[in-house]
Amino acid sequence: MIYILVALENEFPIKLDTNQYSVVYTGVGKINATIHAIGACLDPFCTKVINYGTAGALNKNIIGQLINIGTIYQRDMDARPLADLGVTPFEEDGGPIYVSDSLFTLSTGDNFVKQIPELITDAVDMEAYAIAKICKRMNKPFQCYKYLTDFADENSANHWQENVNKGIDKFLDIL
Repeated sequence: MIYILVALENEFPIKLDTNQYSVVYTGVGKINATIHAIGACLDPFCTKVINYGTAGALNKNIIGQLINIGTIYQRDMDARPLADLGVTPFEEDGGPIYVSDSLFTLSTGDNFVKQIPELITDAVDMEAYAIAKICKRMNKPFQCYKYLTDFADENSANHWQENVNKGIDKFLDIL
């Protein structure tokens, strides 16, 4: 069984073959994502977890694209001077999580990004790091795909709402 974790139903309002896929709507943010990632990974029939969803772009050239994420950072972990920005101190695996050979980077934080953050990546979201870390700790294969709905600026919320479900067909092509 492949679990597809998506924050909101309006990002992926599609029913898939329930013998092969389990689509789970986690809700927004790292805590909600963590709860559902643990549940997926504890299922003995879970063979892989995929995080699909929307993200804001920090690179205008990738808006409207579906990207396969290679590295995920925790954008709002700021324990300086004990660790670098994005790194949880006192943890062996508290830094970036490498999930594929893709060159695309993503940072996760519990805030809707409306301006370029200090930790620069290609895209920003609110769930992927938590899901990736749970999968890593529980030895479950993980993939992450993000559809870039907007540029992270003062108009990002409006653009996200206009484009929230435009990546569905591209993601279905990958499945």
